Amino acid sequence: MPQHPVHLLGAGPVGCLAAILLAQRGFKAIIHERRPDSRRQGAYGGRSINLALSNRGFLALAAARLEAEIQSVGLPMPGRLIHDRQGQVQFQAYGKEGQAIYSLSRAGLNYKLMDLAQLQGVQIHFESRCVDVLLAQHELVLEHQGEIHHEPYHVLLGTDGSYSALRYAMQKTDRFDYSQSYLPHGYKELHIPPTQGGEFAMNPDGLHIWPRGQYMMIALPNPDRSFTCTLFQPYEADPERGVQEGLQDLQSDEEILRFFKRDFKDAVPLMPTLLEDFRKNATSSLVTVRCSPWNYGPSCIMGDAAHAIVPFYGQGLNCGLEDVRKLMELVDAVGLHPESDQQAWANVLETFATTRKPDGDAIAQLALDNFIEMRDKVADPRFVFQKNLEARMQEQFAGQWTPLYTQVTFEPLTPYHQAYRNGQVQQALMDRIIDRIYSSLSEQDHGNMNLIDPIIQQELHAIGQA
Repeated sequence: MPQHPVHLLGAGPVGCLAAILLAQRGFKAIIHERRPDSRRQGAYGGRSINLALSNRGFLALAAARLEAEIQSVGLPMPGRLIHDRQGQVQFQAYGKEGQAIYSLSRAGLNYKLMDLAQLQGVQIHFESRCVDVLLAQHELVLEHQGEIHHEPYHVLLGTDGSYSALRYAMQKTDRFDYSQSYLPHGYKELHIPPTQGGEFAMNPDGLHIWPRGQYMMIALPNPDRSFTCTLFQPYEADPERGVQEGLQDLQSDEEILRFFKRDFKDAVPLMPTLLEDFRKNATSSLVTVRCSPWNYGPSCIMGDAAHAIVPFYGQGLNCGLEDVRKLMELVDAVGLHPESDQQAWANVLETFATTRKPDGDAIAQLALDNFIEMRDKVADPRFVFQKNLEARMQEQFAGQWTPLYTQVTFEPLTPYHQAYRNGQVQQALMDRIIDRIYSSLSEQDHGNMNLIDPIIQQELHAIGQA
């Protein structure tokens, strides 16, 4: 029987992991990547662009036997380090002791996955740009070195990111729903180098956040002891919302320095290349993409191609890698093999798309909600009180209370859509508990668990009865 290759668009982490797991199952996998080979071209630049990887991503990487290796080169971040305007720093744990998300080099992860893919026989065609997808004919239209050629496909997976060529072709089909929405904010990458002694300039054991209401800056540690900083700022000023300057207003050196010294003054002395970075690094937009269906016959989009989200829950890549794991579970359950016909693949891809779509929508909304939390709520005393209370409830009422962040980040078998629904119920419950504490107890008793625990028990019992 003839073996039918699986074509993939995009050699990012999602595409490479999918190709690796297909190769492990005996499939021939071919990746078309529009960029040059970044391992040779240095496409990621001289600095380590990093990402946050958590349990969902690691569980997917475990299928390729890369979990331990990738985790060993990552930097654990067990919580947030919140910087106020005076330069004081407060730590907020993400979960229980031992739970952490990991700051990783995006380039390092991608290189490792590309290397492993090629070792497993995956073909990666670099500088092979997909110009169009002829869905009805099952043909790719590819451009390489200025020449256009058509290549038939048996199965096609679109892992080519937010501006997916496969999704664009699907958008031209009947009854395809598509929406994209931009935040009024842009983001700009900045840099904190190691100290002259080669050490971290700040505490590396957490994700640093400078929350300023409608805007914020974050910093993640890198293995080279630098920090990658990202400023999230509205494009335009909005004084009524506390935004005195938008990104487009920061033009001169004086304006840039005045802004940073006012709002991030403890970071400025650690950023010797601030002005250079601000001018040189592009301002990027923040988009959320929702679409349906993700599949068309024997083709399907995955990762950012299907559900591009804003980065504020640190789940973009984790969700994409989980897409791969979920698809492979279906491939195994049905028993697809290299000789399987297109209809068998089409059935699997339709099942994947329809069952996974609610999770893509849920994490997109969670990421938008978490932007408000990061830029504003983390500095609010009521929010800090709630987080401390949640940690207490998780410890004292195990099995009855698992915080939303824990469900999303540290419990990879909990579907995103289920975690989202749980979170809505929990927030309503938490609001009632805190309202009762604030109304019935004096401020000095807000830390008295002998008085607080009965209130928690009553509310948990009431919701259990409901």
